[in-house]
Amino acid sequence: MEMEDRFSEIKNDIQLIIDNMAINNFSEASIKLIEVSDDLDDMMDATDDEIVLREISKYQVLLNHLQIKMSTKE
Repeated sequence: MEMEDRFSEIKNDIQLIIDNMAINNFSEASIKLIEVSDDLDDMMDATDDEIVLREISKYQVLLNHLQIKMSTKE
């Protein structure tokens, strides 16, 4: 899968996390957050492209914020 496609999938998954948080479905949001986090780790291991690494780190920061938000709501 192309990196661009993977990032598109990551964006969709993050939207799913946010949607689940909005309806207080934190267990589903949590599961998806772990999956996306693992995907980002795999992507990071598979590249040494600075641009891709920077993009991955943006999503990791966003996931960290979502994780914090979830942990204060549960």
